[in-house]
Amino acid sequence: MPAFDLPPAELERHRPDIEEPADFDAFWEATLEEASAEGDPLVSSRPVESGLRLTETWDVTFRGFAGDPVRAWFSLPRAPGSARAGGSSAARAAGAVPAVVEYAGYGRGRGLPHERLTWVNAGYAHLLMDNRGQGDQYGCGGDTPDPHATAPGGPGPAVRGLLAPRDYHYRRLITDAVRAVAAVRALPGVDPSRVAAVGNSQGGGLALAVAGLVPDLAAALVTAPLLCGISRALDLTDTGPYGEIAAYLSVHRGAEEAARRTLSYVEGVSFARRAHAPAHFGVGLRDTVCPPSGAYAAFHHYAGLTGAEPAKEIHAYPFNGHEGGDAVHVRRQLDWLRSLLGP
Repeated sequence: MPAFDLPPAELERHRPDIEEPADFDAFWEATLEEASAEGDPLVSSRPVESGLRLTETWDVTFRGFAGDPVRAWFSLPRAPGSARAGGSSAARAAGAVPAVVEYAGYGRGRGLPHERLTWVNAGYAHLLMDNRGQGDQYGCGGDTPDPHATAPGGPGPAVRGLLAPRDYHYRRLITDAVRAVAAVRALPGVDPSRVAAVGNSQGGGLALAVAGLVPDLAAALVTAPLLCGISRALDLTDTGPYGEIAAYLSVHRGAEEAARRTLSYVEGVSFARRAHAPAHFGVGLRDTVCPPSGAYAAFHHYAGLTGAEPAKEIHAYPFNGHEGGDAVHVRRQLDWLRSLLGP
């Protein structure tokens, strides 16, 4: 697929006006307050045998949206002679390391504990959040149902509850993502002041939302983010999640206004404007799943409302699509995060 979005020179200055609902901040403040009122984020942490000798893993459950149990894998580098999570709190605090909270792509669940080892092998504590109500499209499955997925909408997550902001799937998933940061900060071996949010595609959109909703996040690494420049993306592509929304609206011809209003509450550019943390972006310029103009809009608006001036950079891959820079970009992420947080 040749480049189909704006030319690179225009992307470099793409800073579109984004219409936000007047109650955007109040909506998310109320949503997160409701979730926090359900109690401490961490429910349980159970050690599991993963078959790996250099990594320790726990099956974690934390409270997400409405207090719903959300599953995650939590992994730590196994130090020679180290104790498991049952060790003394003093010993765990002495060896506390920065943490990476990773969010998975659209349709994917947390899979199996040995699937994603990059961050823990780099020396970080690693929490991989399950996607509620997803996990059936690729990968090795998920373990978190979505008990609220009954509002009008199509079968795919992108259209569940699409006609009302409070019913929308991404209201719940974004809340889970924020609560995952609180959960990892309560886990042993983690330095709570050094937590980064990381994700590609849907995961990139979630990491960006977390950057806008968690003011003391240490870093955000956002690649090919979904939910950025949503209105433009709906006009550009009918691939992936945006295609699911377009297909729904092609049947429900009078629902566009309600759908666009709902989507305005999960717009990644709006979250980006409210961010404080240093940020690292990646984008493939031939990406027809998440058009690159959305990532550039989020990048150029990043921290625009906060008065902060965090370090930020974006890496473009002109001949790549949704895979972006792939392993080349991951190496850039590793170097960037190490320079920022260690370990």
